[in-house]
Amino acid sequence: MPQLNLDSYASQIFWLVVSLVVLFLILKNIALPRIAAGLEERSDAIEDDLDRAAEFRKKAEEAEAAYDRALADARSKAQEIAQKTRDEIQVEVNAATAKADAEIAARAAEGEKRIAEIRASAMQAVEEVAVDAAEAVIESVAPQMADAEAARAAVAEIVKG
Repeated sequence: MPQLNLDSYASQIFWLVVSLVVLFLILKNIALPRIAAGLEERSDAIEDDLDRAAEFRKKAEEAEAAYDRALADARSKAQEIAQKTRDEIQVEVNAATAKADAEIAARAAEGEKRIAEIRASAMQAVEEVAVDAAEAVIESVAPQMADAEAARAAVAEIVKG
């Protein structure tokens, strides 16, 4: 076996050293820079992705804050609109109530007027009946003393008081 031949050890060691030096130079100048460049690119890509993720997180937080402000504004505006609507409805209810109260008062006044008219008419009718009755009684008791004006005056005095 040639590897075990002691005469060729010097040349084998020489070529081993030459091979290792060439392999070292190839790795140092070609392979390792390419690997380092690839690792650097990956590191840069990861940092860029992390930066973009941070930007997106910041934008999402800003969007959430804007959404919360818009929601709060919408709620306050809705409450204002609801209160305004309640106030308008209350004004309409108050107007309708006032109108109904006015109509009721007008009808009550009209009813009281009619009652007063009926009462006056009834009193006049009672007076006439009383006068007629008094004249009839006087004529039946004392026909010569029958005086229509005296009977009317006596009934009027009794009714007044």
